[in-house]
Amino acid sequence: MVSLLSRTLHFASVFICLIVIASFAVFAVNQTSSASAHQQEVLNNEVAKPSTASVSGATGASASSSHESAVHEALDEASKVFTSPFDGITAGWSSEWLIRSANLGLALVLYGFALGYLARLIRVRL
Repeated sequence: MVSLLSRTLHFASVFICLIVIASFAVFAVNQTSSASAHQQEVLNNEVAKPSTASVSGATGASASSSHESAVHEALDEASKVFTSPFDGITAGWSSEWLIRSANLGLALVLYGFALGYLARLIRVRL
């Protein structure tokens, strides 16, 4: 019984950490690829005015978000569920990179370290 509880906590810890890491990795890849495309447009002088760039950037973001894969959407939703306890900490922050990084770090500490520690403690004590 105790061994089963300890294993369940350990596997839950690993599973949650993998989901949060995968979600952050997908976010980072999407952000860097869109930044690269924008920089290539700027270098090729395709973006003439800042007002045009902001309009085209807004439509490009909505178009790319509508084409997200089901796996990507599921990862994001699961990650939001697991990182929602940290929303109060990151509520006033404006940088998406900072919010995602803080959520990743806090989730790894809470779910990775704390749940893993609890699983080991249960296995040793009981």
